[in-house]
Amino acid sequence: MNPDDSRSAFEGTYSPLRDVAQNSEAFARYMADFQRVLLDMQANLEILQRETRVHCRGKRVEGDLWGQAKLRALPVERSLNGLLRHINSLTSGLEKSAHKRHAHDDTIKEVVKNRKEKALAKAQKKNQAALKPAPQSPQGSDTGRNPGYGGPASIYDLGKRSA
Repeated sequence: MNPDDSRSAFEGTYSPLRDVAQNSEAFARYMADFQRVLLDMQANLEILQRETRVHCRGKRVEGDLWGQAKLRALPVERSLNGLLRHINSLTSGLEKSAHKRHAHDDTIKEVVKNRKEKALAKAQKKNQAALKPAPQSPQGSDTGRNPGYGGPASIYDLGKRSA
């Protein structure tokens, strides 16, 4: 580990997930493993959903009117549909988090690069300012006035002086 890495409160204990969290490729592999498990579960639950639907809708009681078996089966179907929706959102969330983790590493690299470029530009600007002689003001100019106010507002006012 680098000495400049941030340390957690549990510094003395070893955690393999700490290593996974610090490496974006390992993080992506770990998320992909979870995603594979969830996709397998999703496939099995889809089969279970179809079989449950066929069984529950086919379970008729003597004296049922048309559609009553379907109405009794709807709560079971809704719960399985909701479960499948949640598993689908979990798999997409795992994929999204892996992408965000990788993007975080890219952002860190960009920040370091931009800071180096800014420091270099600042150093160059400072060196150029030190090498330039101080600008000399022409005699008779208004040195005490702010040049943004009271001066000519347009090229038509060049001959006029403000009060």
